[in-house]
Amino acid sequence: MCFYGVKMGGKYKNHIEICMTDTVPFKASNVNQLRELITPLNDGSHAIKLGTQSQRVLSMMLEQPMPCALESISELASRFSVNASTLSRLSRRLGFSGFAELQSLFKETVTHNGTAFYSEHAHRIQSDTSPEISLLSQAANNATTNISTMLQGVDADDFANVARALANSSRVRVQGMRQFYSVGYFIAYALGMIRSDVAMLDSGRQGIADALSSLEEGDTLVVISCFPYTPSVLVTAELAEKQGIKVIAITDTATSPLVKHARHSLFVPNNSLYYSNSMTAFFVLIEALLTDVSRLLGDKSIDSLKRREALIDQLKPFS
Repeated sequence: MCFYGVKMGGKYKNHIEICMTDTVPFKASNVNQLRELITPLNDGSHAIKLGTQSQRVLSMMLEQPMPCALESISELASRFSVNASTLSRLSRRLGFSGFAELQSLFKETVTHNGTAFYSEHAHRIQSDTSPEISLLSQAANNATTNISTMLQGVDADDFANVARALANSSRVRVQGMRQFYSVGYFIAYALGMIRSDVAMLDSGRQGIADALSSLEEGDTLVVISCFPYTPSVLVTAELAEKQGIKVIAITDTATSPLVKHARHSLFVPNNSLYYSNSMTAFFVLIEALLTDVSRLLGDKSIDSLKRREALIDQLKPFS
């Protein structure tokens, strides 16, 4: 059975029935649909019942879509003078699995409206008059929180499956654009130290199609991106999935558009004062992941590192 609010004569009536085509599901699919709920929610005519505080918070969220897309649940709770649990309960009352799914609607709105992600972050920094050492302390605390949250959210099976794919696939390619190029390059370089046929997905000259044509079904492609997601990375993940390539996504939340194309996904929060996405937790995850890959490869990993060391020794006279 499905619990729906059926609109009759401009009012939403409580109704329980088998899913029918003339019903209106509670769960909004975009911010505009959330806005349409405000009046029936506030006058009590909707089947969903929100308390006064939850109504106030939802109204403020709709008035401030940018911070709702960018800030963490704790930051928004402080902004709205409520507990983080209030935002979590509100999300579930509105039919979402949690706050991350509700926040994804605001992220989508900000992205589609072309609102500047980086300059908005920078604007927040300009209004912070804290001394420099305080900024350093806040940055360190944010990084620690991101790492802690990442640890709590990592699925052990997904982590193990990603490590096995990186160890056992015939070929591994990595794609990260803009700021995430550094993360992708680190994966390709470090993984290439302990196994062969690893590289960045080079789509610069010939394009994505040509870059993917070097991969075969069963090979692995690692894609890295988080909000605001790089369109070319999303397209690459989709095309790779269609070709039977094993896609691994390293991204921010389960609502990331990369997830639907990925065989396995690992999630990394990246909230910070910085004017872009924080990288710290990404590198912690990747170092641990590649350490596990090295352990899985065993002697092959050690032999590969010894060959590299021998080459470095031979090059010393020329350095």
